[in-house]
Amino acid sequence: MTKKLELVITRVFNAPRELLFKTWSDCEFVKKWWGPKAFTAPFCKNDFRVGGKYLYAMKAPEGTEIWSGKTIWSTGVYREIVPLKRIVATDSFADEKGNVVPAKHYGMNADFPLELLLTVTFEDHDGKTQLTLRHVGFPSETDKKGARQGWNESLDKLEEILASKLSAH
Repeated sequence: MTKKLELVITRVFNAPRELLFKTWSDCEFVKKWWGPKAFTAPFCKNDFRVGGKYLYAMKAPEGTEIWSGKTIWSTGVYREIVPLKRIVATDSFADEKGNVVPAKHYGMNADFPLELLLTVTFEDHDGKTQLTLRHVGFPSETDKKGARQGWNESLDKLEEILASKLSAH
């Protein structure tokens, strides 16, 4: 039986909960922060409701180890949305039409499951917002480590976007 490893990342953002929650539901925000630091997010479609689907694309820069210049698609279905508090969704690799594809489609571990579970919670924290991300289902420590790096770089980008948005006001 394959063990399912869980990645947990907790960050405190200097932003109101309403704004941080919106960065996860509004494609204009998602396209600015989705993907590791040198990646871009050229496409986002988001039917942000329970049962709704999302389809995101991130484009790897040239020279990236396994994904050089490739566009990597991901999709999922929202299982739970509690406004300003929690988002629960499935998470899968996809093709450009939103069809789930195995991770090996992108040169990754053949043991990688077709679907992981992502839960993001938002809590007030001393005038800021604490975000906790739980991503469950990784088949190996190596896969989990790669996801941790990718998520942390994405959250770094999100932090920069929030800082510039809030300083503009």
